Amino acid sequence: MMWWVILIEAIIFALIFTTIVFIDTIKGKYSASSIHNYPPDIQEEYFKTHERVDVSNKSIKVILVKSLGILIFIGILTLSSYLAGGRTFLEGFLFGFGLMMWIGLYDTFFLDWVLFANLKMFRLEGTEHMDKAYHQKWFHLKGILFPGSVFGAIVASFVGLFTYLIGLI
Repeated sequence: MMWWVILIEAIIFALIFTTIVFIDTIKGKYSASSIHNYPPDIQEEYFKTHERVDVSNKSIKVILVKSLGILIFIGILTLSSYLAGGRTFLEGFLFGFGLMMWIGLYDTFFLDWVLFANLKMFRLEGTEHMDKAYHQKWFHLKGILFPGSVFGAIVASFVGLFTYLIGLI
């Protein structure tokens, strides 16, 4: 596989991911699928003054958004794996898992710990005063460890399979 292509693709993947996060925040910050990403104490404070919606992992909206994200990531990463020279299941799997972990770490360490914690545009109405709650590093870190790594492995398995099948053509 071509490492310089992988590096460029990793940067582009981060830009696409960041764009999706920003658009989702601007358009749907108060939807169940977005509130789901906030720490529980922020959710509780928000729901003291707003209509409570189901933000659990069992919520249909949360499941649909996460499923759509997985499908989009599988498509992007399969194409990216092939363009980087991946032709086997293992190459596709390692590529997919590597980029999923990259985006998870980028999301945690930059978007969540730096932007989410410090930019007021990400704060839910009525929780603007909760500076300490918005700086909960462990909440976001455990999200990448689990279930993030599991999602990464699932996506990577499909990327590996599709990379292999495309390589047969």
